[in-house]
Amino acid sequence: MHLRPILRTLGSVRRPHFKNKFASMSTSIKVEQNGVDAKISDPNLSLPLEVADPELYALVNQESNRQKKGLELIASENFTSVSVLQCLGSCLTNKYSEGLPGARYYGGNQVIDQIELLCQKRCLETFSLDPNLWGVNVQPYSGSPANVEAFTALIGSSRGRIMGLDLPDGGHISHGLMAQKKRLSAASIFFETLPYHVNMQTGLIDYEELEKSAKNFRPDIIIAGVTSYPRTLDYKRFKEIAVANDSYLMADMSHISGLVAAGVIPSPFEYADVVTSTTHKTLRGPRAGVIFYRKGVRSVSKSGENIMYDLEERVNAAVFPGFQGGPHNNAIAGIAAAMRLASTPEFKNYQTRVLSNCKQLAETLKQLGYKISTDGTDVHMLLVDLRPINLTGSKAEFTLQTIEIACNKNTVPGDKSAMNPYGIRLGTPALTTRGMQTQDIVVVAEFIHKGLQLALDAQKVSGPKLVNFKSTLTKDPIFADRVRILKKEIEDFAEQFYIPEQ
Repeated sequence: MHLRPILRTLGSVRRPHFKNKFASMSTSIKVEQNGVDAKISDPNLSLPLEVADPELYALVNQESNRQKKGLELIASENFTSVSVLQCLGSCLTNKYSEGLPGARYYGGNQVIDQIELLCQKRCLETFSLDPNLWGVNVQPYSGSPANVEAFTALIGSSRGRIMGLDLPDGGHISHGLMAQKKRLSAASIFFETLPYHVNMQTGLIDYEELEKSAKNFRPDIIIAGVTSYPRTLDYKRFKEIAVANDSYLMADMSHISGLVAAGVIPSPFEYADVVTSTTHKTLRGPRAGVIFYRKGVRSVSKSGENIMYDLEERVNAAVFPGFQGGPHNNAIAGIAAAMRLASTPEFKNYQTRVLSNCKQLAETLKQLGYKISTDGTDVHMLLVDLRPINLTGSKAEFTLQTIEIACNKNTVPGDKSAMNPYGIRLGTPALTTRGMQTQDIVVVAEFIHKGLQLALDAQKVSGPKLVNFKSTLTKDPIFADRVRILKKEIEDFAEQFYIPEQ
């Protein structure tokens, strides 16, 4: 990452030259700013990062090099655009703006209001939503806060009931994770939660079990959302179950929102009451969250009277002052920039390639002898079940990391322990952003295969313990040399592909 160009986006201040690395705090220097002489009382504020903080600058560049030389296969990661990076590094980070456009608790927000309203407008347009029927709050700091804020808006603080997909089966921690004797997520701490599951034989969501459990549990909210489930969701079936139990249907589309925006997979908006999402995964935006909520008629009473949604005020109040203070205006601008790009033909083409690349990855790994959970994928990610080769996800993740392939260990249906899973999750959004096509993904799959075979060979020497396995892989001269050779091969391959940066 070259940081000097970033400074050009932050205004037209000409930096003075200093004899010393850090100028005296008491120094007062005049510089030209927008054609006017302006005083700098603290010259250190104008220093670029490489001068102001060489230690941190070196680490940022180290991470930049890692991203360029490695293969990012973590399904929740992506490379954002230059326009989003410019928003994040802009003067918008300086402004406090608690409240909503037109109703702030601070002055000086006339431009910030325009940015947030533009962001809201673009969010609705990107997903083809009628502003008379849908609204959106763009202030959540990320996906998990957005989920808790949505829960609070829908059912308050009365320990309402929530059902979400169980974590080992592909659900997200924010959907209500509980251990046997401990509530682990905010949803389970503040609300009563009950998981639904996948069928252990097929790995697919068991909608019949969900229907029966919902009938007994009577949830206030049913969540249709996943973090490691590689198939599309039957939103119509979810809605039928929700209506039968007078439940709100909340869709968490954090992983798939880019695919939904491009229209390449089914949308939750036809059926859901509330839709939450992050903006940094398949949407390729900043690290932030959004909450979409319905407006207008929710249902009709037995007497024929319209029952209206009242979610706008409740969602906005749950975000601020319920859980947050001032919004991150630089991130909101970044969302607006990302939504503009998500409305282009190029973005739809990108998402189409994300899907074809992921299907190619699944097919190639199957041909190489690996078991793919649910026997394939409908979306941007897949799960490799490593139980048939007796390799834990932790060992697979560590081995692949040593050769510059980033993925994450993950539970697969039927895993006995969420802490020691036998699967890895792989995704294609980041590699597709770098320009990889299906033929490149075949090469990536072969690299993964070589890495996993290396792990199996190391395990024969190290035995079952992870600490011994790591030592063998990195310190045994034979294995360290194999790691070095394979890592160099992968780095040479990865550096052929583009990463957007300032």
